[in-house]
Amino acid sequence: MHVNRRPLRARLARLAGQLALLAAACAGAVAHAQGYISRKLDVPVPGGVAVVALGAASQAPQASYDGRRVMVIRDSDGQWIAVVGIALGTSPGSHTLQVQGAAPVSFQVGTKEYAAQHIKLKNRRQVTPNPDDLKRIERELDEQLAAYRAFREGVTPSNVMLDRPVDGRLSSPFGLRRFFNGQERNPHSGLDFAVPAGTPIKAPAAGRVVVVGNFFFNGNTVFVDHGQGFISMFCHLSAVDVKVGDEVARGAVVGKVGSTGRATGPHLHWNVSLNDARVDPAIFIGAVTRP
Repeated sequence: MHVNRRPLRARLARLAGQLALLAAACAGAVAHAQGYISRKLDVPVPGGVAVVALGAASQAPQASYDGRRVMVIRDSDGQWIAVVGIALGTSPGSHTLQVQGAAPVSFQVGTKEYAAQHIKLKNRRQVTPNPDDLKRIERELDEQLAAYRAFREGVTPSNVMLDRPVDGRLSSPFGLRRFFNGQERNPHSGLDFAVPAGTPIKAPAAGRVVVVGNFFFNGNTVFVDHGQGFISMFCHLSAVDVKVGDEVARGAVVGKVGSTGRATGPHLHWNVSLNDARVDPAIFIGAVTRP
């Protein structure tokens, strides 16, 4: 009995071709996934973030920069990476990450120019505080710096590519050189969203509420610690819906947009801090302008 094997061979050949295409697609997907966080977050400029490869050890290495612990997590390719905040005042050039039990690792910081912003305020005390105001500001600064400098050991952030805390137009960007009534003050340390008063503010990642207060410049303020020195701060709120010690889920409402403190109108001011360096929140939501 004669069996025509050509149709069978043709089907096997087609199947082999389909399997080859599938394998290539899977390989491409793996290659695309490798270093996902590194590609998204690595903006090594003053006010930016450096992502530094630390290898594939069985346990997370401990690393520090400028005397402060830095966040260490696994990237999508299984490698350990340090996610390092670079303060606005950092000089461009070569910088060093100290790694416990290993040789230091160098990384480069580039340059970036930030624009200027001129703001008119009716409340002159918000430009030139009186002596009592200055004492209050100093006390409040100590409380806020303590929160920024905290490092929760063994806590991996739920997500480092953050959600937007509100849906709305981005207004004042990070890093602006600010002039209030013609007088230069500290650069803009956060990202502003132009949204109406009362808009709910959602946690961009899970975390613990570590500061709730009413501050001279910031007005009603909430700090959320996402772990490993990764901190969000929301200010100028009209209402606060959490208290210190609350564990908040990603997307949970922490308060509502307002115009308390030094503000010319309702908006959300959002700070992101890494290893006590205020960095551009736009990096974490994919809205940064790269140098």
